[in-house]
Amino acid sequence: MILLRRLLGDVLRRQRQRQGRTLREVSSSARVSLGYLSEVERGQKEASSELLSSICDALEVRMSEVMREVSDELALAELAESATSDTVPAPMRSMLNPIERMTSVTSVTGVPEERVTIKAPTEAVDVVAA
Repeated sequence: MILLRRLLGDVLRRQRQRQGRTLREVSSSARVSLGYLSEVERGQKEASSELLSSICDALEVRMSEVMREVSDELALAELAESATSDTVPAPMRSMLNPIERMTSVTSVTGVPEERVTIKAPTEAVDVVAA
């Protein structure tokens, strides 16, 4: 099961760490207890919209950016979850796992090497790297 609070916590933690800030600094700026912010980042507590707004302000990041990143991760998690599910038809599962290994490739040095080929999906898919 995919938990939204866990994805949100991961995104908030990455935002904080990208800035090189500590939990203490952000919790102080957001006026949230350090323990509670830690629980939000670990996905153990649900953040209210007011709390999320305060944390985003403290991180100087737009809430829409945080939610967009959460949405992208949720979409990828759903794809991964459905790829392992029996409810997805086999042809669709193969589209969701597009990596094919070929071992008969020879490098410039004449030594066989393993090559990974990634097939492009037949439909347009937006992927945002974190």
